[in-house]
Amino acid sequence: MSQLTDEQLMNSVKEGALSHLSELFDRYHIVLYNFFLRLTGDRSASEDLTQNLFYRVLRYRHTFNDSNGRFKPWLYQLARNLHADYCKKERKAAEVLKHIEQSPDITENEEGYQEDDFEKLRTALGSLGPVNRELIVLSRFEGLKYAEIAQLKDISVGSVKVQVHRAIKELKNIYFNL
Repeated sequence: MSQLTDEQLMNSVKEGALSHLSELFDRYHIVLYNFFLRLTGDRSASEDLTQNLFYRVLRYRHTFNDSNGRFKPWLYQLARNLHADYCKKERKAAEVLKHIEQSPDITENEEGYQEDDFEKLRTALGSLGPVNRELIVLSRFEGLKYAEIAQLKDISVGSVKVQVHRAIKELKNIYFNL
């Protein structure tokens, strides 16, 4: 398989031979990690972005057209878009934190959280699918490290990080919409 060009491999992925994506991953994951590391300066974010990029390659494989150009520019365009999305998300998070820190209306509750908050959390947690609920329970309630969860589920640590991040994001959306 290593004698195939990037374009040939991507066309076969596009046609359904998803196993060929692993060859593209092997060829590009280090350079893409370094690309993201140079942009973000954050090793953890770069790992997540690299993994998310290959998820996007798989998700948007139908948009690859080798008659319009080569694989590498298409891949880097996806990487640039992903980085832009990441920056927007980080900027929004920073603005929210800044707003919270500056808000004089936030007061400490002497009791901490109310029982209603815990009930709302239980309801939101119950609304999650079983896979996401399990990930949150293992990582947040049981205190397992990502490496331990990866071993339990027989997947990579990076996959666990991404899955937990997505599960928490979904939980947050459900919680704040109750």
